[in-house]
Amino acid sequence: MPRFNQLPLNFEVRDVFTFDTLVTGVNTVSVGIIQQCALAEGEKQVYIWSPPAGGKSHLLQAACNLAAKNQRKVCYLPADQIIHQPVQILDGIEQLDLVCLDDVDQLAQSRLWEEALFDLINRMRETGNSLLLAAATSPDAMQVQLPDLRSRLAWGPVFQLQSLSDAEKYEALRLRANQRGLELPENVAEYLMRHYPRDLFGLFERLEVLDTASMAMQRKLTVPFVKSVLEK
Repeated sequence: MPRFNQLPLNFEVRDVFTFDTLVTGVNTVSVGIIQQCALAEGEKQVYIWSPPAGGKSHLLQAACNLAAKNQRKVCYLPADQIIHQPVQILDGIEQLDLVCLDDVDQLAQSRLWEEALFDLINRMRETGNSLLLAAATSPDAMQVQLPDLRSRLAWGPVFQLQSLSDAEKYEALRLRANQRGLELPENVAEYLMRHYPRDLFGLFERLEVLDTASMAMQRKLTVPFVKSVLEK
């Protein structure tokens, strides 16, 4: 009997991770192909890679959100949440309409998980359901013990996500702030990007901290307020 019901499949649709809040920059083509995959159109397997905080996790969760809103059965599984589980946790998961596996390069550090990933890709191909994979490196550069795994990872299109420009990162920050009902003045955004690391994940985390503090203190975002909250 399939055991996919053992997985945390109650994927929660979260408006924070959608294609509407995703600034694509020069990644328009790859993002469009992933959208099609999420809707069971076009490619059945897509692999994306980028350095940490490159946007791949947002993109996979946006695909899950889009698929779930279109009544597809989905799951989003980051490697760090499953790697310490028995590999049998993936049994039957190919029955889902869309499977999104994040940070698969972490799974490749274990021969047992490599074999489980290899088998899952084969089973997804047999069912014809959609598989999205994300990692910090390309399949060719991934350190694997199972040589044939590289070819399986590259069965579909492979895209490297390109970094956003500073202007695009500002737009992403503005969109995230608007989504939270938070007014983000341009000089505050410039201050954040000038004085802190510019990876989007870190910027979004700081924005969340500022939003919480702003609500608690009933204060608008200003540079002095940002300093008082983030530079204690």
